[in-house]
Amino acid sequence: MKKRILVTGGTGYIGSHTVVELQNSGYEVVIVDNLSNSRADVVDSIEQISGVRPAFEKVDCLDYEGLNNVFTKYPGIQGIIHFAASKAVGESVQKPLLYYRNNLVSLINLLELMPKHGIKGIIFSSSCTVYGQPDVLPVTEAAPIKKAESPYGNTKQINEEIIRDTITSGSPIHAVMLRYFNPIGAHPTALIGELPLGVPQNLIPYLTQTAMGIREKLSVFGDDYDTPDGSCIRDYIYVVDLAKAHVIAMNRILEDKQKDKVEVFNIGTGRGLSVLELIHKFEESTGVKLNYQIAPRRAGDIVKVWADPSYANSELGWKAETSIEDTLRSAWNWQVHLREKGIM
Repeated sequence: MKKRILVTGGTGYIGSHTVVELQNSGYEVVIVDNLSNSRADVVDSIEQISGVRPAFEKVDCLDYEGLNNVFTKYPGIQGIIHFAASKAVGESVQKPLLYYRNNLVSLINLLELMPKHGIKGIIFSSSCTVYGQPDVLPVTEAAPIKKAESPYGNTKQINEEIIRDTITSGSPIHAVMLRYFNPIGAHPTALIGELPLGVPQNLIPYLTQTAMGIREKLSVFGDDYDTPDGSCIRDYIYVVDLAKAHVIAMNRILEDKQKDKVEVFNIGTGRGLSVLELIHKFEESTGVKLNYQIAPRRAGDIVKVWADPSYANSELGWKAETSIEDTLRSAWNWQVHLREKGIM
């Protein structure tokens, strides 16, 4: 019998790609999503890609009883992958209470319900933002957790502490916290990808929408940082490579391979690219020219961060394998697909 996994935020960007990889690996998936930043027809696309239709429940993770009913309706859920969260750095500075409520209460509800329904483990969608501006690069899992640069980053730090405290208190659950760097790109089929509702808060969808002529120009926030070309540096990881890390982490929990009940892994490529370098690579790999301008610095932005993923490479047996060129082409193919469907 297939093992059943709950994926919160499963119609979202990273969630949908992870559902595909879970199903390809033989898991049965139940998606919970309130569709606040995604579309219900993503479930159709997941079915098209994998040949399997995941169960879908439109439920907000802030709704304790609603979540409880999902666990009752789908007995035998063994693990949870928790993506559901508000995720834009800039917006979190403007709307901190929204971020604290959404991101903290949703996790607390899950952690309270897990023992009641005999759920063994949770994979938490964390972020390299927990490191703030690291003292040493590349950043390892042993790097100190710095004061967060934004409410969004702070919610990730607090949620990691909530998970540790809950398990330390004796809760019979296991956790893997995956600290992502910057996920980009889309599925090679171009059937799923990053499609935020409204104006994109993340770089790549804004970039591809600008390249398509939907947005007038792309703003590069700052060209006077302490980097070779003055723009911020990030570690950009292909979303499908990232999704595969979740499958490996879930296998690890369910097969009792963890070294500790709480484990942390950096999920990145180990390579830093500046925003301006990324723009140039997009133009080179797609042949599409981009209209961009330099804009003032943005509140909450870290200057430079990239991963040392060697622990995930050795311990999980996971590695980011896709080139930045292929990744950027996949993002552009997704944007072209949206245009063909009349969506964007």
